[in-house]
Amino acid sequence: MKANISNNGSLFKAHKSYTPEEVFAAGGTTAFGLKMNKNNEALIKALENAPTPEPFTQEEWDDLMVQLEKDK
Repeated sequence: MKANISNNGSLFKAHKSYTPEEVFAAGGTTAFGLKMNKNNEALIKALENAPTPEPFTQEEWDDLMVQLEKDK
């Protein structure tokens, strides 16, 4: 079942959203980020320190491989 996010404003209260026009008026994405006190270095550092994403657990991967063999 999908969550109905259009009726639940509390999901996004901590994050204000901006229109593309506001971003362009600020001078583009880089200038907009700098005006919002964001920088690429912080993002790069966060991504480097994040765990490697793994879409499947080992058990799920094994099940997928078994299913693939059956479907050949």
